[in-house]
Amino acid sequence: MFDATDAPEYRLTDARIVTGDDVIHGSVTVAEGRIVAIGAPDAPGLPMGGDYLIPGLVDLHTDHVETHVFPRNGVVWAPAPSLAAHDGVVVAGGVTTVFDSLCVGAAMGGEARRALLAPLMEALERGRAGGQYRAEHLVHLRCEICDPETEALVRQVIGQPSVRLVSVMDHTPGDRQCLDVDAWVQESARDMKISVQESRALTEALIERSGRVGPGVRQAVIAEARARDIPVMSHDDRTVAHVDEALAEGVMVSEFPTTLEAARRAREVGQAVLMGAPNYVRGGSQSGNVAVRELLDHGLVDVLASDYVPGSLLSASFAMAEDAELGLSLPEAIAMVSRRPARIVGLDDRGEIAEGLRADMVRVRRAEGHGHVGAVWREGRRVF
Repeated sequence: MFDATDAPEYRLTDARIVTGDDVIHGSVTVAEGRIVAIGAPDAPGLPMGGDYLIPGLVDLHTDHVETHVFPRNGVVWAPAPSLAAHDGVVVAGGVTTVFDSLCVGAAMGGEARRALLAPLMEALERGRAGGQYRAEHLVHLRCEICDPETEALVRQVIGQPSVRLVSVMDHTPGDRQCLDVDAWVQESARDMKISVQESRALTEALIERSGRVGPGVRQAVIAEARARDIPVMSHDDRTVAHVDEALAEGVMVSEFPTTLEAARRAREVGQAVLMGAPNYVRGGSQSGNVAVRELLDHGLVDVLASDYVPGSLLSASFAMAEDAELGLSLPEAIAMVSRRPARIVGLDDRGEIAEGLRADMVRVRRAEGHGHVGAVWREGRRVF
């Protein structure tokens, strides 16, 4: 069926357009995949019925693809159909640029993840080259520094054209995300279907290994990224010392700091603070760490990422703007999930509805407290 927005030039009219600093009643003219004009609401074109028109969302961290790759414990799905399914969920949430966050290495176990990394990357590159995806898929390598195999895995895939972001993380219990070692032992025993005694032995070995190999792996990963001018984020910083370590390494993004202290220090030293949208939507961290709402109250959040729920970006941005106590305008909230993340990774051609930028746009209708995605355009072409 022909869609009028498939034409080389078209206009969307009668829309509440969320620009970089305002919400205006107007129209947007698109030509050759770019926004060429913002005009009067009654200009001839395709009527939006007063719905919101926001920029396509930019998601710097989602590991949602794992939901499709590992649909059930012990089951591994083929990479290509997993990516296709993930793509459908992403674009339905209004995301037009997604950084698929692929885990490189593992804290405990993880043999399937290590083995699947290269095939998943190969399938993603084939899909990108073949124009198979509706959203633009780029890659964020989440590098587990407590795994001695991480360094070799990074070198195997970091040269792929889709790799545009790297983070360094250490999920060893007792520090950063999980302070409660006993809780980790119990949860690992359940997840891995082993005894508590076996889980405790593996955990003790992990703690020893992390202290022994972690610093070297971290430095090697950061060096590989910097050699290619790929931005690096430091994951789960908990203390001032963690932030200062990342700063000394040239890292300028604090991803998911777990305490107010770490987020405040990141802001003091000029690092951007990236937090998870599900944390805000749920009303707190699933791990018991600092709540996004608390950081917002202190003005310490720059960017939101979907983490594990692609639709959470849209939900969080509108909810933040409607929370009178936060004092955020809708353009400010939308910027946290569009323009700001785009700028962090050097994508200056998107993230805002403005003349000359890519026509990545989302039609949103608010109903019953939710944002319903009615249409999505990527580079001017309707993809949802």
